[in-house]
Amino acid sequence: MAGRRLRSSTVVLGGMGLLALTITSCGSEPDKRCADRTTQKTLPGSECRSGGSGSYYYGGKKGGDGKVQGGSFDKSAVDRGGFGCSKSGGG
Repeated sequence: MAGRRLRSSTVVLGGMGLLALTITSCGSEPDKRCADRTTQKTLPGSECRSGGSGSYYYGGKKGGDGKVQGGSFDKSAVDRGGFGCSKSGGG
């Protein structure tokens, strides 16, 4: 009887883990950082929040030269499609 109970708990916990993975990966937002659209150099977050010269850059990373690369200023171009989700956007 103890063996059967253990298997049931394993199945339930495994199912809950899969559900959690599906929810978090489906709704995850791409990373964003503040950057200048012309130079693509990263800026302090206040430059994007206060109507300054910055715009949010989604996805990608900050390169060694302080410029963003591998993402886009267009959020829909980098939306992540997780397990069970359809990937939208393009460009």
